[in-house]
Amino acid sequence: MRTALLALLLIIVPLAASAFELSSPDIAPGATLSLHQVYNAAGCHGANRSPALSWHNPPADTRSFAITLYDPDAPGNGWWHWVVYDLPATSRGLSGDVGGSRALPAGAHQGRNDFGETGYGGACPPQGDAPHRYVLTVYALKLAHIALPPDASPSKFALLFEQGALAKASLTARYGR
Repeated sequence: MRTALLALLLIIVPLAASAFELSSPDIAPGATLSLHQVYNAAGCHGANRSPALSWHNPPADTRSFAITLYDPDAPGNGWWHWVVYDLPATSRGLSGDVGGSRALPAGAHQGRNDFGETGYGGACPPQGDAPHRYVLTVYALKLAHIALPPDASPSKFALLFEQGALAKASLTARYGR
């Protein structure tokens, strides 16, 4: 019995150590977003820069990656701030401010956000609301390319990402004003 338990632990511990992970030097999980990641319109006064990201340990059969930034606390059905897709399977991160400069890896694209713009749209919750959660998610996809037009709704992209995900990793930060 002890030998079987030890063997099981030797299998489980390496699997746990190789979980798909997302990290950012610009966003600490659970922390408040800096003004660098805040929108610069609609009453908000930030730099509107997308955060630098890195991901580790994707599934071996990943064919592409996608990224979303979503505010589930926004009035209505939440608010999509960023959609990136067709990131090559060899990519392991994005430098900061690619959402504004559009300097994505070759073949990658950005979709429309709920501000009606293509690219990154930073945090901008209604004045006086409790701080909102901003959920940044990277999806390891079994799909090599996303077959939606770039002006498709962000929720359509997110649904396709969920359906095609081999794995996903998220981090959540907050912002209020």
